[in-house]
Amino acid sequence: MKSLKKSVSSCLAVFLWPVGRAFAGPAGPPLSPTNIFAPASTPADSVFGLSVFVLEVTAAIFAVVFSLLLYAVFKFRKKKGDDGREPPQVYGSLQVELAWTVIPVLIVVALFMATARVIASVQNAVAPKSAIEVTVIGHQFWWEYRYPGLHVVTANELHVPVSDPKHPTPTFLKLLSADTDHSFWVPRLAGKVDLIPAHPNSMWIDPHETGLYLGQCAQYCGTQHAKMLLRVYVQTRDEFERWIQEQRQPAQISDAVSKGRHIFETTACINCHAVAGTVANGRFGPDLTHLMSRDTIASGAVPNTPQNLRKWIQNPETFKPGCLMPSMQSTDQDVDAMTAYLETLR
Repeated sequence: MKSLKKSVSSCLAVFLWPVGRAFAGPAGPPLSPTNIFAPASTPADSVFGLSVFVLEVTAAIFAVVFSLLLYAVFKFRKKKGDDGREPPQVYGSLQVELAWTVIPVLIVVALFMATARVIASVQNAVAPKSAIEVTVIGHQFWWEYRYPGLHVVTANELHVPVSDPKHPTPTFLKLLSADTDHSFWVPRLAGKVDLIPAHPNSMWIDPHETGLYLGQCAQYCGTQHAKMLLRVYVQTRDEFERWIQEQRQPAQISDAVSKGRHIFETTACINCHAVAGTVANGRFGPDLTHLMSRDTIASGAVPNTPQNLRKWIQNPETFKPGCLMPSMQSTDQDVDAMTAYLETLR
């Protein structure tokens, strides 16, 4: 009997521990930068509320079933003096059959209606005039961001303004794919939405807090799927406007790095990359006009430092084996010159 009680206590502890941690409040830091239990945007908050409701319902079902099981175990356990005869059998209980048919149906209907309400409220949202529109294009294995109304193109690091409830500034994302299936997922901002070739999708976020929000491509898309990371920078309105103005500027031109620029513009680099104000206008790779304004390279795989940038130019396989950027087999001197040129693109 003691072992049974110990087993029951262990099961309850395992079940309730994550629930307690999830709803413990702000006593400690978030479980992770992608903590689904800390929504910071209306779509994520709607998904979180639905998840809590489903958890409550399933927890109640678990409690009822487990209680009945414990009752049966203790009530009908073998006792001293038991002669081993089979107890009276009951057949055809209409009340029991109705209960285990009607109650599950009602539970499923309730869960379905709650889910449908959340899906409709998120997917049917209408963009206000103050909304920011961004076209997101998934590539193997990086993200392209185009702000059509603001005339800005960048890569891998999405910048959006914080949305004040008194003056909402949501960001509506049009999701496209340049090659295969991808999935845009920043857990604290919204649920997963797939990017499918020739099938545009859409989603929206309205972050309530400034800061950095991390995510991940959630659909296997090839060798470097695991390093197709997402970084969303939520800024104050003034910071966002300043970032937009900086991104609109053409690339800086410096005679000190003319050799590196010449090498860059006379190799296959310009077939894939674009640098505003130069002959480079490729579309297969990230726009490099303001490369050094980004915190990371290789879609968030490594910090954007001169050392990492040089290694990336010399041999991209160093950081992302299987990526589609080829090594140009350049000499050390040419790599140094190109690195110096790219470091001026701020």
